[in-house]
Amino acid sequence: MTGAHDLRYRSRLLAYAELTDADRVAIDALLDQRQRVVASRRDVVAEGEVPRFVHFVLDGWGCRYRQLPDGRRQMLSLLLPGDLFDPHLQVIGRMDHGVGAITTMTVAEVVPEQLSALSQARSAVAQALWWNDHVAMGTHREWIASLGLRTARERIALLFCEVYFRLRLVGRCHGTSCEFPLTQADLAEATGLTPVHVNRMVQDLRRDGLIAWEARTLTILDLDRLCAMAIFTPAYLHLDRTVASG
Repeated sequence: MTGAHDLRYRSRLLAYAELTDADRVAIDALLDQRQRVVASRRDVVAEGEVPRFVHFVLDGWGCRYRQLPDGRRQMLSLLLPGDLFDPHLQVIGRMDHGVGAITTMTVAEVVPEQLSALSQARSAVAQALWWNDHVAMGTHREWIASLGLRTARERIALLFCEVYFRLRLVGRCHGTSCEFPLTQADLAEATGLTPVHVNRMVQDLRRDGLIAWEARTLTILDLDRLCAMAIFTPAYLHLDRTVASG
């Protein structure tokens, strides 16, 4: 199966560490052992479940989320192609939140002890995993700050900017366009707004000539203005520390 792969699934690891060919072959071997397709709107790992695997997102979109007993749900972060999550399962008893598929997802399931052994044996892999955690925590912090400080319009603009830069990092953009399969209801769960409010803000961004969004494709028409609108600086994504930047 390795020959059928492209670089998309491991680009997040490649971005922050110079992996050797041997490192990549070792990662491929782990990812080829076990893969699973998760239907859209189904859980990859449910809240309260005892997690068994580290997951690498080979394709599709997912999210971390927290849901209250009355059905209200808050997205905590997006999981995009090339991401991996929960690489340190040894310290997790049960999941205190859910991880769900937004679209159909293909994930590789890796035994945590095997990933730990690989990172101990290969320093570049350990560095890549460390940076993955660091960027994930930075993204969580930015989302919390956004919910507390940004206006509705700024929150949505930030999400558009973040997704664009994250997908561009893993080679999933075409010019200023990228896939964007979220619904307005998804945007509402990610930004703490109502779907009606999201619709109004998206229409405003369209009227201002900042974005075009149709057929599951987002096109950013004026990146500088959109970033300014969102008060977006990519510092929390640490793009200046990527291998390409270096």
